[in-house]
Amino acid sequence: MTKPSDIPAIVEALCTIYDRSVANLREALTEYVHGRTVPDVAERQAGCFAYPELRVSYNGERAAAHPTRAFARLTQRGNYACSVARPKMFRDYLASQLEHLVADYSVEISVGRSRSEIPYAYVLDGSGINLADITAAELSRAFPSNELAHIGDEIADGVWDYSSHDARPLALFDGPRTDFSLARLRHYTGTDAEHFQHFVLFTNYVRYVDEFVRFAIDAIRAEESPYTALSVPGGYYERSQLADAEAQIAAGTWRRHQMPAYHLIAEGRAGITLVNIGVGPSNAKTICDHIAVLRPEVWLMIGHCGGLRPTQRIGDYVLAHAYLRDDHVLDDVLPVEIPLPAIAEVQRALFEAAVTVTGGDEDSVKTRLRTGTVVTTDDRNWELRFTQSAKRFNQSRAVAIDMESATVAAQGFRFRVPYGTLLCVSDKPIHGELKLPGQANDFYETSIGQHLRIGIETLGLLRQEGEGLHSRKLRSFDEPPLR
Repeated sequence: MTKPSDIPAIVEALCTIYDRSVANLREALTEYVHGRTVPDVAERQAGCFAYPELRVSYNGERAAAHPTRAFARLTQRGNYACSVARPKMFRDYLASQLEHLVADYSVEISVGRSRSEIPYAYVLDGSGINLADITAAELSRAFPSNELAHIGDEIADGVWDYSSHDARPLALFDGPRTDFSLARLRHYTGTDAEHFQHFVLFTNYVRYVDEFVRFAIDAIRAEESPYTALSVPGGYYERSQLADAEAQIAAGTWRRHQMPAYHLIAEGRAGITLVNIGVGPSNAKTICDHIAVLRPEVWLMIGHCGGLRPTQRIGDYVLAHAYLRDDHVLDDVLPVEIPLPAIAEVQRALFEAAVTVTGGDEDSVKTRLRTGTVVTTDDRNWELRFTQSAKRFNQSRAVAIDMESATVAAQGFRFRVPYGTLLCVSDKPIHGELKLPGQANDFYETSIGQHLRIGIETLGLLRQEGEGLHSRKLRSFDEPPLR
């Protein structure tokens, strides 16, 4: 049986196989560019371009009492396997997951080559290979490429075909799915996937970005700060380079990306990532699809919403306890009748953070913070068909409306990432309170800084939860073992 002391060598073996496959693929690409030498079929069949595979064999015996945590659990005897992309990037995650399995179960863990090959496009960065005179179609005939038939979320969505595999899935995402998302993250956010932190904030308004960058710079400059650097699209700034980061705030050069990300970096990726996802459920779904492969500890939606109750005031907060999903982007994979449970640890932390940041007591915070159902719509001009929506809003007892929150929560539920929502009421369209330019600027000046700090304080509280943050509400009865 595998012992805890074996785990470093297991993770290192994954890294070695992956690095060798990448080197083989780059070498073959170089030979093809220079002499159109096609890779040897026998070598490919032997796995020269393959992802490494992590395999766990479980004989049904437990080495300890059945664990109470939500993840790293084995439900039945047999073999579990998963191909692994970028194992150096996931080294700490893999080690911690395997440590739990070895401590609690009698398992044999092994490493080999999987049947999945690394697509050539994922090894080009930093390779120095010039493909100017070769088309993608030509390369795809000679080298492994993205085959969409082999990339999907069947495991996460509970529709994976167990009968066609010799092992059960070990993780929600395999190598090809992970690499697909890591490439997309850089495209959409303008930052390297390695810079993403485990605690994530989503917002739907660019003014939160400026406030976050200012906070990050101050946090890095503070004495004995746990934060070491700030990563933004087009720049990476350590403590000695923060003046350059401040200059970029004024220039705004990072806003050219569709969903730019900003990372306040700490050791062990325990810092904070902010992503401005813009407006709409499609963006929200897209970014969550890709960040999910990084296995974050939690993600929170903090943004603006329309208040639906006459007693609400501009600048009040809404803590979502439930969602009315009128976004429709996930209806085919997560039917709307499936409830999205509130995560108790997240809800409690959001309220406690609101008390701390506003400086009031619980009773005074309750006068400005409403809990209830948030409607997420896919229609930016929902006000123009309010007569069709009024009955539905009333029946749901909704207190706010936006275009992202239910999508983010549904993706958290779908991918087993703890989630939460704290919105700020920016207007009340159905009660005649619209944002006029002057009034809007006053609102932004007074609300955004406080709102962002509540989100940051919440993540600090959740960081202290450790593994207890990962609720069994997010896990089914037949789950892959790794979180």
